[in-house]
Amino acid sequence: MKFPSQSLLVKRVLRKIISPWYFIPLIDRWLIGQILPPMLFAISAFTTISLSVGVMFDVIRKMVEYGLPLSSALKVIIFSLPSFLVLSFPMSVLLSTLLAYGKLSANSELLALKSIGVSPSRFIVPAIAISLLMTGLTFYFNDTVVPNSNKLAEAELRTGIGQSFNTEQGKENIMFSRYGSRIDAQTNKPTNLNNYLTHIFYSSMFENNVMRDVTVLDLSRIGYRQLLNAKSAIFDQKNSIWNFYNGKIMTINPNGTSTGIEFERYQYSFDEGPLELAKVPKDANDMTVSQAKAAEKLYKDTGNTKELRRIQVRIQEKFTLPFACLVFGIFGSSLGSQSNIRASKSQGFGISIVLILIYYVMSFVFSSFGVKGLLTPIIATWSPVVISLMGGYYLQKRSIF
Repeated sequence: MKFPSQSLLVKRVLRKIISPWYFIPLIDRWLIGQILPPMLFAISAFTTISLSVGVMFDVIRKMVEYGLPLSSALKVIIFSLPSFLVLSFPMSVLLSTLLAYGKLSANSELLALKSIGVSPSRFIVPAIAISLLMTGLTFYFNDTVVPNSNKLAEAELRTGIGQSFNTEQGKENIMFSRYGSRIDAQTNKPTNLNNYLTHIFYSSMFENNVMRDVTVLDLSRIGYRQLLNAKSAIFDQKNSIWNFYNGKIMTINPNGTSTGIEFERYQYSFDEGPLELAKVPKDANDMTVSQAKAAEKLYKDTGNTKELRRIQVRIQEKFTLPFACLVFGIFGSSLGSQSNIRASKSQGFGISIVLILIYYVMSFVFSSFGVKGLLTPIIATWSPVVISLMGGYYLQKRSIF
């Protein structure tokens, strides 16, 4: 019995690996081969520039001023890399398609394809396919990798600087509102309506699982007002109760009189809503879509309309940011196919910067409208994508080869 030689086995394995590539039409393989090299260049260029401006200079400053070790600095830069890759992916799609199609147009290769019956819309199919692939990759990075890597970068930075300087910060101004039914003081039974504001919980600072400078306004009993002030409060997860320390309770009765007591420790039955609210990350980039949805529900329950609108806009941006790859892919391929666009990298880089600036300024303006409540979150976040896709479609129809 004869066994195949090692070289033959290697050839068979390689054939199985690359065989799906040959199912792609030749024209698409050729165009993809023209797009991928400048895309790798663009990803490297944009990531290096944004990483240098966004993180590297700040890390160097902390090394000089606070003694951040070199090993920690390198880890912070590495952990910060995914957040900048997410930004560079859409920009790299724009620059690579612009350069690739600009080169093909300058060499009259697209004109040659058109002369043999290949339609202009067929030219941009590979660009759209790559753009969709980068859209999915950007969404995966932005929703799964970036939140975790940002936390690791922050933790590493705190650990490194903590050797000489404590940078741990809490979250300020925690305000939680609870709605429900009020209790009739005479019958001691709850009313039928359950949409009353019953409690307002405020803390000036949350750090190390401790609420500082806490004030609780209790409106749950009709005719009564109870005000609780404490220097600190800790939630007991096991017993689902709050422990307040070093404070005072004042109760205002229906007849206008008031009573007050001071305490060193006071147990108060209240849910852990304030704790959940305090643990919501300040930056939506540090949250996954599911975490942002949970924060949305929390803000909705507390009646915080401003934060509710903001988180709803950020949730939609989790999807619109990846779609920038598709927008830029259509723009780059359509604009690069114009007969008056050449393959110069400096020209392509300049055009890319202008288009990127226009798109992100438009996105920022519409996003601000959504946060302010002038537009619904969906309209505010998706309008720039729709407008840009329409512009790209118009450019594609005007392509002259």
